[in-house]
Amino acid sequence: MPQGSGVAPILSNVFLHQVFDRWFEHEVQPRLRGKAIFYRFADDIAVVCATEKDAHRIMAVLSKRFGKYGLTLHPDKTRVLGFRRPPVRSLGEWDQRLAGPESFDLLGFTHYWGRSRRGQWVIKRKTATGRLSRALKRINTWCRRYRHAPVVWQHQQLVQKLRGHYAYYGMVGNDRGLKHFRYGVRQRWQKWLNRRSQRSGMTWDRFACLLERYPLPNTRIVHGAPSA
Repeated sequence: MPQGSGVAPILSNVFLHQVFDRWFEHEVQPRLRGKAIFYRFADDIAVVCATEKDAHRIMAVLSKRFGKYGLTLHPDKTRVLGFRRPPVRSLGEWDQRLAGPESFDLLGFTHYWGRSRRGQWVIKRKTATGRLSRALKRINTWCRRYRHAPVVWQHQQLVQKLRGHYAYYGMVGNDRGLKHFRYGVRQRWQKWLNRRSQRSGMTWDRFACLLERYPLPNTRIVHGAPSA
């Protein structure tokens, strides 16, 4: 099965349903002391345990289970981490002397604890740093490759790319990540339009005028806030 092919996620989903999902439901959960649930998308899995001891028990048998089917676990991504609600003092402030919860990356997002508008602890998500860097790198490569294409066509394609990015990463609390991506797209588009010709470059003043005629879509929040 070629890496990155369209059928790969489908086959992974079917295969891991037997390797992990059913095994976890019928053999693992009944043996745990506390509650445990899992979230899986293709071959990305997050297991949430009520007790740290149960988390380590699962980790101890996970590699054996996957190895039985010729599969291996990612050495860096597969780990046990503490993601409890942050400790709160009587005055409602986070006691900085106590160890705070760790954050983790999953499906292109960094998941972390943050305050809601009402001051409550909630799980927030923002675009993972590595995913944002790769997305902007692809935009840079695209703008360089098609810098001599008609501006109208370039604009149409970039609008689609931005809207697609917003559709996935447009999560409540991720405003900064969306704005960073949009600003990065603007920078790279201007950069490569400026290199189209040595005689008449695309200065920032000219680019500002171009954006008035061909505006890039503003950031958009598509998905609601995750539950705590």
